[in-house]
Amino acid sequence: MINNAAYWIALAHLPGWRNERINNIILRFHHEQKTGIEDFFQLTEAEWENSYGLNEKEICDLVNAKSEISNNSFLAESLQNQGYELIPITSPDYSGTLKENLKIKYSPAVLYLKGNRKILYEKSVAIVGSRNASDTSLKFTDNIAKLASKEYKVVVSGFARGVDKQALDSTLKYKGQSIIVLPQGITTFSSGFKTYYRQIVDGDVLVLSVFHPKVPWRTDLAMARNSIIYGLANEIYVAESSESGGTWSGVKDGIRKHRIILVRKPEAGENNANLQLIKSGAIPVDFDGNRIKEVYNTEQHAAKEPGTVEEPEENTIDTIKSILQYKPLTINEILEKIGSGWTRNSLTNYLKKQDFIEIKKKGNKNLFNLKGTEEKREPTLF
Repeated sequence: MINNAAYWIALAHLPGWRNERINNIILRFHHEQKTGIEDFFQLTEAEWENSYGLNEKEICDLVNAKSEISNNSFLAESLQNQGYELIPITSPDYSGTLKENLKIKYSPAVLYLKGNRKILYEKSVAIVGSRNASDTSLKFTDNIAKLASKEYKVVVSGFARGVDKQALDSTLKYKGQSIIVLPQGITTFSSGFKTYYRQIVDGDVLVLSVFHPKVPWRTDLAMARNSIIYGLANEIYVAESSESGGTWSGVKDGIRKHRIILVRKPEAGENNANLQLIKSGAIPVDFDGNRIKEVYNTEQHAAKEPGTVEEPEENTIDTIKSILQYKPLTINEILEKIGSGWTRNSLTNYLKKQDFIEIKKKGNKNLFNLKGTEEKREPTLF
């Protein structure tokens, strides 16, 4: 474990601080000033105020956190002795997928791990759904876990009953690998470590938490944990969702953030909210996870005469502008993220005519860029 782990524990869990605020401070001392976290904690209160723009409450929080460094040192030593790892956001071992998906605004400053850390760097899928999922949804979960395992993709889940637990157990049944994302501190998962001891030792399971190591399970942590599950995955499969709860809110948030959300198309007579999520912008898939090209608003998407120029819905254009804020994309990448009924050629022709788009050449690829954003893009997270 890193030598300055005590300082990272102090900074990562400042009371009431958002990840974005913490990460901006880390960017400042690590990326701009080229100093370390220990140097940051040795600054005076006046330096915190003048160099970092911290207010009175924030300075008070840091003073209190600094007073806990010695206790955190004992905690860090205990974690190391028990085989846990602490990975700060500045480390090359931190998940690149998590950084890419959550950005500076939502990425946690620290990851606590136990198990095969290399799993973090593999292609991954999340399988999510209701705690009280139907047999159909559980069979779908089993099927997606089987397909993912065959393709050597890691399955990410949250260890709740229902779809989460099915995703984990099916992945292990099919000799795949899995990440368990905890809604609690990593040292409070003792029963789980006993249950999956062999799989952890064999390198098939990685247990991960972003919360203080000693904090017990809480409802709010279970909700917050969902964004980490989605952030660790390249693709997200939804077996079943109700119209409220963690899956619903997590998927809706993922759609707003333009993630690839693949929702099982419900069968006739099913009582769930899968269809509502599809109508909200998620991508429908069949029982094998294959994307279904379907349109649900028949009046809006009625067949056009040959030669008719396809016009996008306003929210589709807003989505395109939003995803291009971060980096230029190829037309295929844009299509994958918006999940609409556009063809490659029709969307290419439309975007070429728009004054908010510029096209850049990279090798043999055309990259579509949002004009005026290149200098404003979010700073790279280390």
